[in-house]
Amino acid sequence: MAPKLTGAEIAKHDNKDSCWVIVHGKAYDVTEFLPEHPGGQKIILKYAGKDATEEFDPIHPPDTLDKYLDKSKHLGEVDMKTVEQEEKAHDPEEDERLERIKLKPSLAQCYNLLDFEAVARRVMKKTAWAYYSSGADDEITMRENHNAFHKIWFRPRVLVDVEKVDYSTTMLGTKVDIPFYVTATALGKLGHPEGETVLTKGAHKHNVVQMIPTLASCSFDEIVDARQPDQTQWLQLYVNKDRSITKRIVEHAESRGCKGLFITVDAPQLGRREKDMRSKFSDEGSNVQSTSGDNVDRSQGAARAISSFIDPSLSWKDIPWFLSITKMPIVLKGVQCVEDVLRAVEAGVHGVVLSNHGGRQLDFARSAIEVLAEVMPILRERGWENKIEIYIDGGIRRATDIIKALCLGAKGVGIGRPFLYAMSSYGLEGVDRAMQLLKDEMEMNMRLIGASKIEDLNPSMVDVRGLVGGHNAPVPSDTLGMGVYDPLVSPRFNEKPKL
Repeated sequence: MAPKLTGAEIAKHDNKDSCWVIVHGKAYDVTEFLPEHPGGQKIILKYAGKDATEEFDPIHPPDTLDKYLDKSKHLGEVDMKTVEQEEKAHDPEEDERLERIKLKPSLAQCYNLLDFEAVARRVMKKTAWAYYSSGADDEITMRENHNAFHKIWFRPRVLVDVEKVDYSTTMLGTKVDIPFYVTATALGKLGHPEGETVLTKGAHKHNVVQMIPTLASCSFDEIVDARQPDQTQWLQLYVNKDRSITKRIVEHAESRGCKGLFITVDAPQLGRREKDMRSKFSDEGSNVQSTSGDNVDRSQGAARAISSFIDPSLSWKDIPWFLSITKMPIVLKGVQCVEDVLRAVEAGVHGVVLSNHGGRQLDFARSAIEVLAEVMPILRERGWENKIEIYIDGGIRRATDIIKALCLGAKGVGIGRPFLYAMSSYGLEGVDRAMQLLKDEMEMNMRLIGASKIEDLNPSMVDVRGLVGGHNAPVPSDTLGMGVYDPLVSPRFNEKPKL
């Protein structure tokens, strides 16, 4: 057995000509990987010759180094007793955050999904909150996703027998207890050390589908291994420029039992999310297009850093190829207009998700619920409403939002951020309560609208005149939504030095 490396040996390799790092007690020579690192060289060089585990864990799946770093660069075990532990600078903000965690409300005090967001904003690390909560540019679309639901009013039926309410349904052939799925969101470990596997467990308990993200903190196999035998998962796919890698990912997902392939089509480039960018800013790392020849701008926050592999040349021409390499149903995630829904039907895919990426891509993209109200009548005119399954995501915070989407013709809805906030604030118990709250709301509101089963929901039960009449329609004031919204801020002036 080879002797363990010492901290002193590792510390000698602390520059771009010879860069070693420690991750989980093992040393790696990442010198040749520096120019290829999606997050840029600077972040690795900051940990050159040191233990990088704390920085590595929330951003990278644990199998990253095994998959992408040649085995010859795996240097072996490190005697961690010999590694000098850096004394962390005292951070008063972190002290305050830890105090707030001690004082956070009990889980029983969370009565709706926005409550979890309010707690998460106070207890999450600043950089994690910035990543989860940020939207593109002025965040108009991110807020409109939620506000748009408030332009739709119900037309309830009375004297309907609603003693027994059944809100179960089928999505892509899978029977689920309630018409929502846990949509793909990146970097779960920013909010909880167990990352996306917490959502896997919550989804199983409530018999809903989990969509596995390409950019998860946990590895794909970890998330699949965490599921129960009777549990359904789908794969969300960012398409790699190297199609052989893409094919390998798809085939592996199918072999592991995934029941749906959701190809993200609204992200040829990731949007500018200024909260995320501002939280990453530091004088030391801000001049990122500089001396090393690294010409990719890495100042754009976590999202840009981890997504440089995405192929901007992806087009309709690629869809037949995807249909040829898998038997999984294929759904295009991120469709935003009628014309593209019609084209998706003609292309032979099995579904679309009307989505603007949670308001994180193109600002002033319309809300999914508004697009849905425009799409479904045209599909019905053509007799195509059953040729494709339509899903929506973005801004869903109440069961009334789910019901409105189903009345207009959606098969189900995707919910992302609220479950991240519940997980970040209260772990699995939080996710469990968030899902149960939606079920409780669903039963109550189905009764109140006069529907005993999902099939009863139809367009006659909603008034969408405020939605389709343009963007001048008044929107009711939403105190909960605005109460948890974290406004964008301007650059801060440097503080005056204290005498």
